[in-house]
Amino acid sequence: MSDKQMPSLQQACERAFREIRTRVSLSATAAERFDAQRVAVAYSGGLDSSVLLQLMHTCAAQQGLQLFTFHVHHGLSPNADRWLTHCAQHAAQLGVVFDSRHIDIERMAAERGVEEAARHSRYAALGAMCLAHRVPLLLTAHHQDDQAETILLQLLRGSGVAGLSGMDDANHAPGLLGDPALMMGRPLLQCARADLEAWAADQAISFVEDESNTDTRYARNALRREVMPALVRHFPGFQQRLSRAAHHAQSAQKLLNELAAQDLSACLDGEGLDVTKLAQFDTERIDNLLRCWFASRGMRMPSTSWLDEVREQLLSAKHDARLCVMHPDGDVRRHRNHVFITPKRDDGAEVLSQSFQWNGEPVMHFPAFGGTLFVEAAEEGIDIGWLAKQTLTIALRGGGEKLKLAWNRPTRSLKAHYQACDVPSWERERLPLVFAGTQLLFAAGIGMDCHAFGAEPGVRVRFRWEFDAEGQSSA
Repeated sequence: MSDKQMPSLQQACERAFREIRTRVSLSATAAERFDAQRVAVAYSGGLDSSVLLQLMHTCAAQQGLQLFTFHVHHGLSPNADRWLTHCAQHAAQLGVVFDSRHIDIERMAAERGVEEAARHSRYAALGAMCLAHRVPLLLTAHHQDDQAETILLQLLRGSGVAGLSGMDDANHAPGLLGDPALMMGRPLLQCARADLEAWAADQAISFVEDESNTDTRYARNALRREVMPALVRHFPGFQQRLSRAAHHAQSAQKLLNELAAQDLSACLDGEGLDVTKLAQFDTERIDNLLRCWFASRGMRMPSTSWLDEVREQLLSAKHDARLCVMHPDGDVRRHRNHVFITPKRDDGAEVLSQSFQWNGEPVMHFPAFGGTLFVEAAEEGIDIGWLAKQTLTIALRGGGEKLKLAWNRPTRSLKAHYQACDVPSWERERLPLVFAGTQLLFAAGIGMDCHAFGAEPGVRVRFRWEFDAEGQSSA
């Protein structure tokens, strides 16, 4: 690289970084948790991140910013310890704050595959380090060739416009980094890998080689080592053209997102979608709305065939059908004329009952049942003196339980109460009951049993149950 060419990469990085920083906006609450003058580089020790670190070391010094480097030890390579040592030593030579995390992807890899498990675990660890060091902006070394690889992979997977949009130069990724305030930036996204290689050679930058990058069993490696070299020979400059195509797709996706947000607002009724309103749209518009809804709930984008099945079942199911279409991140259910997304049940970790004592607490959290029991003052309710002497049990419905809501109302089965209160069938399986011995005191979603109410003067309380935010609504 000539002297005239050498500064171009530095200048391109600086221009992109300044633009990225303008998009970092911290709310008053977030500003208390982060320092806007801090920025971090995700540093694997490979060529790309090593070049980015060197470029940002100069850039941060010029702009008066404190630079951090974060490294993730996957434990997948026998050389991982050596890479960690290399990164720590190089960061020390530059005078940059260094931190690292060890991760274990074995359990997630069994469910999602090694590549996806490593990606999600890596970003979660990077997000955790950002939070620990109050860094609001994480920079990664993705470049133009990475963008081309991503778009080609999405094309080969049959992805829609969203997949073909590729990577943004900056975006929030709470599903990956774990905090909605964190920003991820890619200042090298418009730079070719060949320019990075030339820069590294000219500046004598030392870096490590990950031997897994040569394993073409992984789709991205196969593209990088076998397909893209052929494209370069026959279609020189295809990376730049794919990058332009990604910008066009991003513009189209923005319009689709705006339409989906309008349609979603029109169809939302509480926590669910009104099927009657949904059915007024054509197929493409329904799918666009559903993708927007799933994304707002943190669910991974479904396949076209899965989406076809959901749409067909939602619109054709009978009014009283108990529809449930399963997704790895939640279940899509229909109750009468509404569609809901419900949390995934972990039947293997089911807790049927738990004994406890009430010692006057107004709030009692039960993680195993996914919610909180509130004990609130009431004119008509359970005497606190009597309640404090009881050994209480919180449990899931076993079958056959009955409850009487008031003296002038009949004793009815829980099933009858649930039907009268229009509680969906799947919620009935999760709503807890509270007993004193064998006496049913409270059924979430229904109310208190009046048999527990005393007639003598005294301070009285009632129970109220509320699921955690990721679960169901209060009951």
